[in-house]
Amino acid sequence: MSHKLDALLRPRSIAVVGASRRQGAVGNVLIQNLLNGQYPGKLYAVNPAYEEVEGVPCSASLAELPAKVEHVIFAVSDERIEQAFAEAIEQGIKAATVYSSLVLAEDTNPCLRERIHKMAEQAGILLCGANGMGFYNFTESIWACGFDTRMHQQSGNVSLISQSGSGMSAILDVDARINFNFAVSTGQELIVTAEDYLDFALEQEETRVVGFFMETSRHPEKFISVLEKARRKRIPLVIVKVGRTELSSRLAESHSGAIAGSDAVYDAIFDYYGVQRVDDLEELATTLIMFAQPHAIAEGGVVAIHDSGGERQLLVDLAEKLQTPLSELSPGTVERLESLLDPGLPAVNPLDAWSVGGPDYHQVMSECFISLLRDPDAALGAVVHARAPAGRIYEEYGSYLRNGQQASGKPVFLVAARQGTGEDEKVVNWTAEGLPVIDGVSAFLVGARSMIAYRDYLQRPAMNLTKVDSKKIRDWRARLKSDAVFDEHQSALMLNDLGIPMLESQLANNEEQVLAVAGQMQFPLVLKSAAPGLQHKTDVNGVRLNIVDEEQLLEEYRDLADKLGNRVLLAQMQTAYGVEMILGIARDEQFGPIIVGGIGGIHAEMLNDTILLHPPFDKAYAMQRLQDLKLRPLLDGLRGKPALDFDAYCEAAACLSVIAVELREQLVELDINPLLVMENNCVGLDALVGTQV
Repeated sequence: MSHKLDALLRPRSIAVVGASRRQGAVGNVLIQNLLNGQYPGKLYAVNPAYEEVEGVPCSASLAELPAKVEHVIFAVSDERIEQAFAEAIEQGIKAATVYSSLVLAEDTNPCLRERIHKMAEQAGILLCGANGMGFYNFTESIWACGFDTRMHQQSGNVSLISQSGSGMSAILDVDARINFNFAVSTGQELIVTAEDYLDFALEQEETRVVGFFMETSRHPEKFISVLEKARRKRIPLVIVKVGRTELSSRLAESHSGAIAGSDAVYDAIFDYYGVQRVDDLEELATTLIMFAQPHAIAEGGVVAIHDSGGERQLLVDLAEKLQTPLSELSPGTVERLESLLDPGLPAVNPLDAWSVGGPDYHQVMSECFISLLRDPDAALGAVVHARAPAGRIYEEYGSYLRNGQQASGKPVFLVAARQGTGEDEKVVNWTAEGLPVIDGVSAFLVGARSMIAYRDYLQRPAMNLTKVDSKKIRDWRARLKSDAVFDEHQSALMLNDLGIPMLESQLANNEEQVLAVAGQMQFPLVLKSAAPGLQHKTDVNGVRLNIVDEEQLLEEYRDLADKLGNRVLLAQMQTAYGVEMILGIARDEQFGPIIVGGIGGIHAEMLNDTILLHPPFDKAYAMQRLQDLKLRPLLDGLRGKPALDFDAYCEAAACLSVIAVELREQLVELDINPLLVMENNCVGLDALVGTQV
């Protein structure tokens, strides 16, 4: 299948400008890599100093080559790259790879990087880099990297995209347990970006899982499109995303805008698209190994067999910390284990099956592992044993794995309590057999959690999005465009009209109007300042609660009018028991609208008990995500209080998520705080809308 990056990643001919005979030089290592990978196309070297490099014919310039080339790899310094690049353009190349950083000590404006970018862009050249380590297309036998590496399999089922050069080599070069089909160090992404490489990887028939060392997305819309493709193809993405930060430093009018930090937005997007986020390269490599094995994960959690009670306890502690589910054994499994175990060993998961020994010890361990794996709540299994002296592996462990896998059909793993080696022949061979050997309990548990989470993600039902009246959307879109200031009264009117329950309020501008409005309501009342431009009323004592009669109403109004102006809002006081929550829209600089849900009120920012959700979504998704709120139990009815209508809150969140997408060009941010969740419904008590200027 053809791809737009074929000239770059599947070229029919390559010329290396700056090829060298000097051992260790980039121009020499690159030629050797292409030869070691058995590049099948036409390969040329370019350097006026040589007639051949490593047996490859060498010409003085691109113009003197015997044929036009499709892809040029530049192994030259920044001082020489501009002229060499211009000559390559003259020769009609379609793609290029640049390793150098494109930084000159004494440069002009625009700088070298910008000049190369413009040259490539105008010529329509696909460019890998600059300041990267190149790429490997193992399926096509193209090792286009100028740095030393190990010998690799012809092709595997794991793709790796890294925005860090070392992030690629730290995995690709050191662990033969992972067989790659494609890997790239994206560098500065002057032309071709990480999103493009991800798309290429997803289009390869061999790809079973994709790993990504990510710094940022340079093209967010394209990134979302790639995540959609991964979802359609059911190919898991495992990502290390660096740059975890505190709350966004940009100024924001609303609580929602202040709470939404950029890294939390990535988390929301990752959850929406089933991306498995891990914390470091060790976890990334382990999770890739686990996804790459050939056996489908079943329902349930993790079962594990140990030969140490202490290490079993450690796994239990780590599983709780890492939120990796462990299987609950059925009575039948417990009975079977009890018939196999020595007296005093409890039949539980994880299982310590250490025996006093005897000729049948290994058979007992194997039978116990089979019993664990056959339990209906077992998704995958692990034999957690220490390595033998010098990091070796006892052969008997392989029989546990093979017997357990064959008896259950489920994924199985040998997990060392601490790191051994990824180059041991037995480690590599067993992993290739589909019996992966994993280093480290924590990394294994992260990988298991990722496999289980991705399984559950694939089982999510299709979204049943809230239907919002399209005519009303068009009407409010027009009003948002025309109104420079959208006050609380207008905000509440809009939200109510579009399906978000808001407390009805009325405007008044003098004492006569205040009394007239109050006559249409029942005490107690709420009186709020509606002064133009006043955002957070409680900060300036602009909200007066529990007004019980006309005398108190006039007194409070006169005080408000004197301090903040005549314009006020009156509303019915909500006296029912409830919990104040927040619901809002924040605008991320990269990905646009994001929904903020959580515990609200005047302490919303201090508590910061919120969840970000990528819109649009339905009520079921909102309920699943918002269960993670730390103070979620407040809604269940504590100390004799009634349970509150969490369902209604999630329904409002789902509705707002559709509104956020429909009005994404007009709404900068929106804040419903507090949104009071009561026993049988919920209602927004205050709203703030920020529109595009």
